Formats: sequence, C-alpha cells, structure tokens
Amino acid sequence: MESLKLIKKLVKRTGLVYCYYSMNKKYRSGYESFLLKQSPTIYANYRYRKIYNKNADLKNPTTSDEKLLWLNLYWKHPLKTECADKYTMRLYVQKHGYGHVLPEIFGVYNSVNEIDFGTLPEKFVLKCTHGCGFNIICDNKESLDIARAKRKLNRWMSTDYSMIAGELHYSGMTPRIICETFLDDLVSDLPIDYKIYCFYGKAHCILVVNGRDFSGHNVTSDFYDLEWKTQLPYFTSSLNTDRYTPRPESLDEMIEIAEALSKSFPFVRMDFYNIRGKAVLGEMTFTPGGCITNGYTTLGQTILGSLIVLPEKII
Repeated sequence: MESLKLIKKLVKRTGLVYCYYSMNKKYRSGYESFLLKQSPTIYANYRYRKIYNKNADLKNPTTSDEKLLWLNLYWKHPLKTECADKYTMRLYVQKHGYGHVLPEIFGVYNSVNEIDFGTLPEKFVLKCTHGCGFNIICDNKESLDIARAKRKLNRWMSTDYSMIAGELHYSGMTPRIICETFLDDLVSDLPIDYKIYCFYGKAHCILVVNGRDFSGHNVTSDFYDLEWKTQLPYFTSSLNTDRYTPRPESLDEMIEIAEALSKSFPFVRMDFYNIRGKAVLGEMTFTPGGCITNGYTTLGQTILGSLIVLPEKII
C-alpha cells in the first residue's frame, strides 16, 4: 500500500516519466505495470527515454522507433491482432492461398491439460499463440522434461503479453497452444531466420539472424538488400565485419509471399525460414523489439522510418 501511495505521488509530481531511477529496485516492476495501465502513451515515452534520454516525438515521428510506437498506440487495426496471433495468422495465410508455406501442425489446445505428449512425434515445437518467445522446442522427446514444460506453458498461458512491453495488439488474443513440426535445415540446431521488412506490400530488406543454437550465445544479425548483393549498414553490430550468409534458395519465393501478405499494413516484418530449399513462414511481426531497437545505426533508423507511411488513426 505504501508503494502504491509513493507511485501515485510521483505520478502527480513528475508526469509519470522521470521517477524511475529514484525508486527502489523491488518497486520498479510494479511501477512499470502501473504506468502501462494508466497510460500506454506515457509508458512508451518512459521506455524510449530509458534508451535515448529523451521523449519520443509522437506528434511528428520520423525514426523507425518513433513510427512503430505511433502505430502501436494509434493504429489498432483488428487485422494486426489477427495476424500477430500465431494461430489465427495461419487462417489469414491460408485464406490468401499460401497455406503451403506454413509449418505442419499436429494440434491446437486451449489448455496444457489437453496435450497428449505420448501422441506427439519425437521432434516438435509447442507455441503459445498470444505472445513472443513462448516456445518449447523439443528435438528429442525422450529427454524432454514434460513436467517442466507443462509448468512453463501454464505460466505463459496465464500471461497477458501486452503488459510486458506495452505491445497493445496482443491484448485481444485468445491464449492457445499449437504444436508444429520441428524445422530442421540439417545445418544447425535452429534454422536461420530471414526477416523481410515490408511496407504496404513492398519489401525493402532482409534481416538475417544466424548462429542460433540452444545456448543462445552465438547469434548474429545482418541486413541484406533484396538482391542479396549488399549488406546494409543498419545495425551497429554489423559494421566492420566480414560476415556473410549465403543467399537462400527460396529467397524469391519468400519475397513474393511476403509482399502479397503484407499489402494491408504500413509495416510488418515477415519472418521466414529456408528449409531444404523451401520457404516456411514462421510469423508476422508488427512491433519488433517492442518498437524500440537501440542497435540500429542512425542511417537504419532514418531509412526504415522514412518507409513507414502512417495511416489514419484507429484508436
């Protein structure tokens, strides 16, 4: 109760933004949750200020981060929720005639108790459909700790993902679990991600996330142009490196499908895998990094921001 009184007092005096560092660490998580419930707009500025030491310009946004925050706050199109949900996205993709690029699905569950692990294949992926990173990746069912997996899934199923980083389109989703086939490219533990940045149906570039494994320690991220001739200097971590990822065989197919499915959106990142020469669509992402990616170069923020044409508000 005393912490809530402190928060309300600070809210009144500071406009909700500047009191973060004056609070005891144990109150910060509660403060952030309170802040988001009170005002998603001011919460967005709070997060932005922590990174850039200034408020986002949401009246005249220009950078990629500012425009993504604007879209998150002021463009609440129901199709965005439909396509970010990992189950209803499948229906959207199938409706547009591209069901063949979706991973094979073994089951859809409304609760953990509905899952019969004994009937699942030796390799599979369980995903909660209403958030990001809620995945159980099983490459050997014999070594899977099923009890631990169930505990994780139960925790995720009770989580409102929109309250983690203020990504508002997640709030309208029905929590489900889907079981998909384990994607094996025969090269690494986990396949390379090819994330195509699209703006009203026009692809601009591909973010390649490479080196993923179960340890999570060897990940690299690099931008390529659509012709795969140039690495674009959009990430600071890519500058002055000689990394190179070979062009995926299914790149043309990925781009064609990404552009077809993204026509309704001012921005969406279409996330693909190249599995044995075939394109596989993983998900559609509208708020990468929770709308704040501080690893971009100034050029990356500027160019990607310039490509986002803001629509009329839907609030």
